[in-house]
Amino acid sequence: MNVRGRIATTAAAFGALLTGTVPAMVHPHVFAEARLDVVLSPDHQSIAALRHLWRFDELFSSTVLMEFDKNSDLKLDDAELKEVANTIKASLAEYNYFQMVTVDGKDVKMKAPADIVASFDNNQLIVLFEDQPQQPLRLKGKIDLGVYDPTFYTAIDFTDDTNLSVKDLPSSCNRSVIRPDPDQAIAQNQKTLTEAFFNDPTGTDMSKIFATKLELNCRPEG
Repeated sequence: MNVRGRIATTAAAFGALLTGTVPAMVHPHVFAEARLDVVLSPDHQSIAALRHLWRFDELFSSTVLMEFDKNSDLKLDDAELKEVANTIKASLAEYNYFQMVTVDGKDVKMKAPADIVASFDNNQLIVLFEDQPQQPLRLKGKIDLGVYDPTFYTAIDFTDDTNLSVKDLPSSCNRSVIRPDPDQAIAQNQKTLTEAFFNDPTGTDMSKIFATKLELNCRPEG
């Protein structure tokens, strides 16, 4: 199955999950294939940065092209791409740029990316950005890293486990890619899922329980 087919299958399954539990209008409208590269510090004992790449579906990409092609030449020049990037940066700021970064279940604050770069390749919008933790993020305990849209409007997923990458991970850590089963995720979080979530999940932050994530489990050295 190709990348677009796998994304569509994931979206269909997610839509089926929502049927009967939340309003019908709540389902992804935009789809993107993601890649996340975790950059470690020179001593390989902490996370220095997260590098994100998102490749959006052709339908959404064509909509962006039509919206930002000010000179109507059917392509986006550097100035137009910069406007796209600035719009994305401003729009995602309040959502922590769709990032999930936790240590032992607690959210980690990240610095805003200095810049976001937008480009087009094969009629698809590509977005790149990098950011760093506000405080040193040591490789200790259980660290979860991923992306999710708390509004349920955008389905961003990693179509292959290799798209969640961390190089030179020390022997004190092991890595795994977690792809939650929707039914199990709801069952395991039933006590914390409020009526507000089922009535309107866009008003909550609980969509992260369905997100694919890279999990690093690190024990103390020595």
